[in-house]
Amino acid sequence: MSDLKKKTDVWTIISFTLLALFIIFLLFPIAQLLKEAFYTQGAFSLDAFHKFFSQRYYYETIWHSTKIGFSVMFFSLLVGIPFAYFYSFYQLHGKKIIFILCLLCSMSAPFIGAYAWILLLGNSGLITQMLRSIGINGVTIYGEQGIILVQSLSLFPLVVIYMSGAFKSIDNSLMEASESMDCKGVERFFKVVMPLTMPTVLAAAMLVFMRSFADFGAPVLIGRGYETFPVLIYNEYLSENGADYHFAAAISVIAVLITALVFLLQKYATSHFKFTINALHPIVPKKPKKASGILMHIFCYLPIAISLLPQFYIVFMSFRNYSYSVLRPGYSLNNYKKALTKSLQLSVSNTLVISFVTLAIIVLIAVLIAYLVVRRSNVINHAIDTISMLPYIMPGAVVGIAMIIAFSKKPFSLTGTLLIMIIALTIRRLPFTSRSATAAMMEVPMSTEEAAINLGASKLDAFFSITVPMMSNGVIAGAVLSWVSIITEMSSGIILYNNNTITLTISTYESVTGGLFGVAAVFATITTVFTVICLVVYLMVTKSKNDMELIN
Repeated sequence: MSDLKKKTDVWTIISFTLLALFIIFLLFPIAQLLKEAFYTQGAFSLDAFHKFFSQRYYYETIWHSTKIGFSVMFFSLLVGIPFAYFYSFYQLHGKKIIFILCLLCSMSAPFIGAYAWILLLGNSGLITQMLRSIGINGVTIYGEQGIILVQSLSLFPLVVIYMSGAFKSIDNSLMEASESMDCKGVERFFKVVMPLTMPTVLAAAMLVFMRSFADFGAPVLIGRGYETFPVLIYNEYLSENGADYHFAAAISVIAVLITALVFLLQKYATSHFKFTINALHPIVPKKPKKASGILMHIFCYLPIAISLLPQFYIVFMSFRNYSYSVLRPGYSLNNYKKALTKSLQLSVSNTLVISFVTLAIIVLIAVLIAYLVVRRSNVINHAIDTISMLPYIMPGAVVGIAMIIAFSKKPFSLTGTLLIMIIALTIRRLPFTSRSATAAMMEVPMSTEEAAINLGASKLDAFFSITVPMMSNGVIAGAVLSWVSIITEMSSGIILYNNNTITLTISTYESVTGGLFGVAAVFATITTVFTVICLVVYLMVTKSKNDMELIN
C-alpha cells in the first residue's frame, strides 16, 4: 500500500500532467504537421516534396538560409571571440558599460535593427542620401549582404556573453604553465585557450546559426527578392490562391530536418571536447600595452556602437515630422498620434498580456521540469525534458504552421485567439528558461528540502517555500531574457495574429510594409523601451557572485 502511495504521490501526478500537456500542445501539432506534409486527400503523397525540389525557386531558399546562417555564425564568432578575450584577459576602461551594452545588443530584435538600417541605408535613407550627394551610388542595405550585416550585429553579443563566461572558467595556472614553455600571445590563444573553450564556442555557434536560420523579420524587411526559408513558409502559407497547408507543412518538415542535422553535428563535435576545468586560480586581467590597448578598446566599442546607434536613430526619428530626413526642421508627437489610430493601444495591451501570461506559464513549467529532472530522475521525467527541448530546433514559422493545422478545427478551435499565440510562445521559449532553471536547481542542496519535510512541511510546500526561492536568481535571470524574446517575437506571431491579436512587432512590420515609417518608428521605439526595462530588471535581479565578477 505504501509502494502504491509512493508511486502516486503529487510529483507523479505533476509528471503525468506535464506529459499530457506536451502531448496535446506539442507532439499533437507536430504529428498533424507531419500528416499534412505527407498526406493529401487521405492518401500518402510526396507531391509537395517533389514540387519543392523540382523548382529552383523553392529549393534555392535552403541554400539562402543556410548560407546566411553560416555567414552570420562566422562573423559573430570572428568578432565575438576576440571581443570576449580582450574583455576577460585585459583591463579595459568601462568594462561594466561594455557588459551592459552587450546585453542590450543581445536583447534587441534583429527586425528592429533591419528597420533601423532601412532608415539609414534604404533607398531614401540618411546615409544613402549623403553618399549620393558626393556622387556615390549603389550602396544599399537590401539583399543578402544586408541580412548578414543586420543579423551579425544583433547576434555577435551572444558570443561575447557566452565566451566571457568560458574564458573566466580557465585556471590561470594553465596560462602560466604555457607561458613558462614559451607559448605566448597568439600562439597560446590558439593552442591553449581555444581548445579549452571549444564546447562553448560550438554551443554559441549553434545558437547563432539557429537564431539566424529561423529569423523572419530581417529577411522579410530587407531581403528584397533574396528569399529565405522562413519567408518562403510565410509566403506559401499566405499565397495569393489561399493558404496551402500541405505545401507549407512540407517546407516546415524540411526546415526542421535541416536544423536537426546542424544540431546533431554540433552535438557530435562537442562530444570530442569532453573535459572539466575548475578555475581555482581565476584569470587576472592585465593592463594592455599602450598601442595594443587602444586597438582593443576600438575593437570592443566600435561593434557595439555600430549595433546600437541605428536603434537610437529609430527613437530619434519617432519624433521627427519627416520619415527619413534629419536635415529638415520639425519635431512633434505627430507620429505617436498617428500610431494611436493604428492600433497602438491594442498592440501594447496584447503584447503585455501575451508576454506576462506566457512568462508565468514558462516559469511554472520550467521550475517543475527542473525539479523532476534533478530530484526525481526517471524515464518519464527525462522524456518530458527531451520533448520540451524539441522547439529548440523548430523555427518560429514552423511552430506557427503546426499550431494552425492542429488547432483550426474542433474540439481545439483556437485560431485567431490570444490563447494560441500564448501556447506557441510558451512552447518556443520554454527550453531557454528550463535550461536556466535546471542549472539553478543543481546548485540547491537536497538537505535543505529534506529538513523542511522532516519538520512537517509537505513536498509541495517544501518545494515552493524552500527550493524555489533558493533557485530564484537563475530562474528570474532566464525568465527576464525569455520575456525579451517573447515581446520581440515575430516568426510565429506573423503566422498566428489577426487584427484583434496584433502585437508591437507585427504593428512595426505592417507599418514598414505600408510605407508608414514614422509610425513604425513609434512601435519600434516602444518595443525598445520594453527591452531596456527588461535589461534594468535583469541587472537588478542578477546579483549572483559570477555576474558581479563579470561586471566588475
